[in-house]
Amino acid sequence: MAWSLMAQSAKMQCCRWLLQQGLAVALTLLALAGWRTAWAEPPAKRFAVAAAHPLASQAGIQILRAGGSALDAAIAMQMVLTLVEPQASGIGGGAFLLHWDGRSIEAWDGRETAPAQADEQLFLQPDGRPMQFMQAVVGGRAVGVPGLLRMLEQAHRQHGRLPWGRLFEPAIQLAEKGFAVSPRLHSQLLAGAEHLQKDPLARALYYAPQGQPHPVGYRLRNPALAQVLRQVSQGGSDVFYRGPIAADMVQRVRKHALNPGRLSEQDLVDYRPRQRTALCTDWRELWRVCGFPPPSSGHLAIMQMLGMLVHLPDLGMGLKDGLPSPSWLHDYTEVSRLAFADRAQYVADPDFVEPPAGDWRSLLAPDYLRQRAALVGPHSMGSASAGQPAGWRSAYAPQLAQEEYGTSHLNVVDGQGRVVSMTSTIEAVWGAHLMSDGGTGLPGGFLLNNQLTDFSFLPTDAQGRPIANRVQAGKRPRSSMSPTLVFRRSDGAWVLSTGSPGGPGIIHYTAKSLIGTLQWGLSPQQAIDLPNFGSFNGPTLLEQGRFPRATFDVLKARGHQVEEVPFVSGLHVLQETAQGFVGGADPRREGVVLGE
Repeated sequence: MAWSLMAQSAKMQCCRWLLQQGLAVALTLLALAGWRTAWAEPPAKRFAVAAAHPLASQAGIQILRAGGSALDAAIAMQMVLTLVEPQASGIGGGAFLLHWDGRSIEAWDGRETAPAQADEQLFLQPDGRPMQFMQAVVGGRAVGVPGLLRMLEQAHRQHGRLPWGRLFEPAIQLAEKGFAVSPRLHSQLLAGAEHLQKDPLARALYYAPQGQPHPVGYRLRNPALAQVLRQVSQGGSDVFYRGPIAADMVQRVRKHALNPGRLSEQDLVDYRPRQRTALCTDWRELWRVCGFPPPSSGHLAIMQMLGMLVHLPDLGMGLKDGLPSPSWLHDYTEVSRLAFADRAQYVADPDFVEPPAGDWRSLLAPDYLRQRAALVGPHSMGSASAGQPAGWRSAYAPQLAQEEYGTSHLNVVDGQGRVVSMTSTIEAVWGAHLMSDGGTGLPGGFLLNNQLTDFSFLPTDAQGRPIANRVQAGKRPRSSMSPTLVFRRSDGAWVLSTGSPGGPGIIHYTAKSLIGTLQWGLSPQQAIDLPNFGSFNGPTLLEQGRFPRATFDVLKARGHQVEEVPFVSGLHVLQETAQGFVGGADPRREGVVLGE
């Protein structure tokens, strides 16, 4: 087994964590590891996985060794993430999954939906003003119908190789026996204590009686989650969407003391995943980049930015002294503004909103991107307006910027060349800060999502024009999740899988990984390690502490309002090379790439 923490800082952090589990365990794991950094790691020959936690990656390798498919491994990894990275994703949320079987690519939509009783006024106060973000998040109001399990089960029927129940065993065992609280989980418990401790189940599970979060290395058990997963493993996803588990979720949402929601048992019964057509776009004559269509905005925004950059003069001058150059950052953040303006104007659930000019690909048409790129000048535009692809005039108003968070990402390639790229989420860190024990009465449980806050809080603008991404019953909120697969145009072979958590920053993180590997020739790890950057059609954002003062000075001289932000990405990348599979995981989180 090749155990690779993908950067030195992450390596040291995880080393301390392993040692706190006990010296024998730590030495065993480190011996198995060989404990080498990514750029020194020999490529994997058979299969490889990347996930946001070492235990999730181990579960994926375990399933692949047992003869499971990439889809099998992804399911096992996600169940473990529900336990060990509960603040980011889990069975109480949703996901987008891309699957490549060596011949065709499939896009599986497990995005949450708005309950049947939800309406456009959901996030408006009595005076008509929108709620503050956390006011909407905490409690039952923002809980959408979870889609993850139904989607994974449907995909497993087509692409699974091992029995459904087998895939839950690693997570069930860990939930029963316990796992060591990691540094990141501890820090998130500390940061989320104000709201998370208001939920009795979460307080009892994650905090000591005096109110402190359990320390790093504490062995955390979750009996309720183990029981729920065991039931689902034996009875399929219907056990989750009907009966006691469903009833418990609904009761906790609708009877929340301060912020009740509208989820019903019928909403859960009625939930159906969607199988959509992946969007595939040619880039730089060499690559075909495939991503998720709406309700995701990810692929559209990423490929708009990359498609506009090819028309700008600094295309080949991106890196200077190992960092993105100020002139390249100017061009990149300008096209970011243009792409995010289109995103705010047009992108929403395709079952509710017509695409511009009748086709989402109109936003990626070469002539349209050439016209948009021509708007980039020597000084920053500050804020961009949406374009009109094919002369299309939208009846919708652009959505104002609002907070978006969350998610986890994993990649798998198996021994038969099947590939999965999946991004999953409960939206904000700790979701709705509301747990369900599935009616088991046991300690612990799983967190429910606050996915409805991905809708526009305001249904219309000041002129009364509707906003495409407003709340409507049965609708899926717009997302930034960007699971991505890349193929060579010359022979159609898969070459790369990427994706990240991080709210709207996902779009920039994923774009960075594509530019770094396929344009600048970096290894996956080197591309991930680059500082983050971007714009959401406002200030130019640079990762805190990663750029020299000269970069700020040049950008400000060109009219940019520059701000430093944490920009905590969680990129995972797998790439096929002539020597085998290589990968990278983000040192900003606890991701691990494993393979053999």
